[in-house]
Amino acid sequence: MIKGMIFDADGTLLDSMPIWDDLGARYLKELHIEAEPGLSEILFCMSLEESAAYMKRTYGLSQTEEEIRRGVLAKLEDFYVNEVQAKPGVDEFLRTLHERQVPMMIATSSSRHHIEEAMRRLCFLDYFAGIITCEEVGAGKSRPDIYLKCAEAMGLDPEEVCVVEDVIHAVRTANAAGFPTAGVYDAASAEDTEDMKKECSIWLYDFTDYGDFCRWAFLV
Repeated sequence: MIKGMIFDADGTLLDSMPIWDDLGARYLKELHIEAEPGLSEILFCMSLEESAAYMKRTYGLSQTEEEIRRGVLAKLEDFYVNEVQAKPGVDEFLRTLHERQVPMMIATSSSRHHIEEAMRRLCFLDYFAGIITCEEVGAGKSRPDIYLKCAEAMGLDPEEVCVVEDVIHAVRTANAAGFPTAGVYDAASAEDTEDMKKECSIWLYDFTDYGDFCRWAFLV
């Protein structure tokens, strides 16, 4: 039986992945500049510093690369603080777990500030015992450090804690560390859906499937 939960944030609890597709375009729009078709694909594999250099060079921006970097980050912060929404069914799903007194943690690759602000605005923050970031543990989700740290914070062993993720590499990492896993569909990783279904202990199209989840997790 599951005794604790670890949730990813972006693409799992939050419908936030689209921001990465138009972050550069949002910044340029503020400068009254129309982005070229396919800008998101061009910037996808670049660091923020490389993206700033590309936009300055390509669009002849008068801002310094550091000013562009800060401007892009400001658009990202505004999105999390004021705009990002929860994915379908998240509120009821979290409330159900909270009523069952199941401890919950967030394990995120994003900024603590961004996730805390989004969760506070959506009135989810009090559901969670804590948030741990990849930056804080010094490793991304190709290593299990963040999940193990979350389990430790709840005083539980990996086999007692379900990790909920939307991407296949994170699911595989959690599985290898002994965690049961729940996969959640997100359009940004739709091409991995069939592999997710095979790898996860349980697959949820979205969080309105909380009844199926509870029957699996709590044997009810």
